[in-house]
Amino acid sequence: MNYPKIQSNEYLERVKALRKKMAENGVDLVIGFSNLLEIGIVRYYCGFAPVNESSAIIIPADGQVVVCSGQASFDYCEVQNSLPGSRIAILPEIGEVSGFEYDTEGQLDFVELFRQVKDSQANVKKIGFIGRLIFPSIIMDKLRSVFSDAEVVDFDDVHYEQRIRKSAGEIEILKTNWEMVSNVFETVVPTIEVGMTERHIEGMFEYEMMKLGAESYVQSFAPMVATGVENSYISMCRNTLRKIGEGEIINLAAGVSYEGYNGIICSPLVLGEIPQKIKDAVMCAYDALNYASDKMKPGTPCDVVLNAYTEYLTKYGYIDYCPYGSLHSTGMLECEAPIFTVDNKRVIEENMAICIDAYFKGMEWGSFRIEDCYLITGQGAKRMTTYNDKAIPKIFK
Repeated sequence: MNYPKIQSNEYLERVKALRKKMAENGVDLVIGFSNLLEIGIVRYYCGFAPVNESSAIIIPADGQVVVCSGQASFDYCEVQNSLPGSRIAILPEIGEVSGFEYDTEGQLDFVELFRQVKDSQANVKKIGFIGRLIFPSIIMDKLRSVFSDAEVVDFDDVHYEQRIRKSAGEIEILKTNWEMVSNVFETVVPTIEVGMTERHIEGMFEYEMMKLGAESYVQSFAPMVATGVENSYISMCRNTLRKIGEGEIINLAAGVSYEGYNGIICSPLVLGEIPQKIKDAVMCAYDALNYASDKMKPGTPCDVVLNAYTEYLTKYGYIDYCPYGSLHSTGMLECEAPIFTVDNKRVIEENMAICIDAYFKGMEWGSFRIEDCYLITGQGAKRMTTYNDKAIPKIFK
């Protein structure tokens, strides 16, 4: 297995591309914030992802970028920050959430840091911030107090738009993730047995992904093993001590994270004799996913793909069990903005990495999801996670 990394020159290009958008929007300064839920905002521009803390990055239209770490992860930031020419600052406001106090030499308050930035930047009139759902009020208040005359605007859409089309370096890392998660499923699923608990199976997935070289499980949920009528009904869950039985639906959802990028597979499983109604539903979902993904070609509006999926389920009588047809970007988050919807008609483009899933919910015997990752090439969508394509017809047909 290949283990590529993002090179330092790519981080420089990302900052350069953001600065171009800043100039187009009249923005003089951008500050991005990351926590453990959206760790990718800061990491995207410098490679730094803290442990047990948050992080931030300050990117002026011109001049030195500041990478912001809490106290506990400061030395890790010195090792991991890969943006040439950047400065590292230590700030308690992004430290451990319990407010644990460190006596760290050289640490600043955000007011002090913002004053330093203001002194180095002439006439900051407009500031963009990234992380609208997670940006802390304590940092925002200090930003506004120092730059009291500046307009503060949401820059999330610009940031996520930058992430949606993947570079050659990103694609190589994603290929590693996709190969890794495919291998994990191919190794773990055949060893699942009746009587194992959901948590036992979760541990099997985590063991295998770490053995193969994953950084962690997918950002940011552990492998989910939702079993039986009641547990499989829950879309996102924490696993229980429930023991799995024969002839019941098992909904497996697991992914890996390597170098800050993610690969995911969701797949149904039944041990022992499989009821025909489960076979029929799973194969319809699988066929619908293939039917829709065949239409994911560069230049195609996404509503063509999503409508094809729902039309297929309507034709075969399963549309009432479909809460949604999901089509979303993937990368430094498993589910990454911007989303693809029937209404926004976002166009499929080459070098996008997209997840598509078929989600059937609320049948009398339970619920399940089939999800795979695709790379959009010049010829169309290439399924990059290979387990479902091999296993589902073999198990359920």
